[in-house]
Formats: sequence, C-alpha cells, structure tokens
Amino acid sequence: MENISLKVRILEKDYQVNCQPSERDALQNSAQILSDKMEQIRRNSNVIGIERIAVMAALNLTHDLLRAEDTAKQDASASKVLEAIDSKLDSVLFDLDRE
Repeated sequence: MENISLKVRILEKDYQVNCQPSERDALQNSAQILSDKMEQIRRNSNVIGIERIAVMAALNLTHDLLRAEDTAKQDASASKVLEAIDSKLDSVLFDLDRE
C-alpha cells in the first residue's frame, strides 16, 4: 500500500505529512489532539514560543499516556485476581453440591 500525503493543521500552522491510507483518520485525530493541547498551554501558561509549547504538549501527552497504561495494567491485574477468586468459588460450590 502506498503512502498518501496529508495536510494537518496544528496551532494555526499547516504541516504536510505522509501516512498509510488506513492511518489517515488516526493521524488527523492525533493532530487535532496535539493542536488542542498546544492551544491550551498557550492560553493557560507563560510558555512562549511554538517549540517550547510543543515540548510541553509532548510532555503532558506522554504523561497522560503513561498514566493510562498504568491504569490499564492495574485493571488487568485486578481482573486476574477476580478470575482466580471466581474459579475458587466455583470449585467450592461444585464440591458443596456433590456432598
């Protein structure tokens, strides 16, 4: 599959990027999220300069990603514990029914 050229707008500036056609929507969504985050930083802080705003946005988004991954790991761990408890309860109930 051949790459396509796509124009995205981030903080009032257009960028031309290449991507797979199947990744077009994800890239556009990513650009919108980044632009929104950069606009939020520009409005709510004293950070000056597009490069510094971009770095702050990258740090914030990376922090959010790591926190989401940690939450997902905790949820998966809790799910495994609940499955083990459920299995033990099933075993006990089965043994009780046989008596």
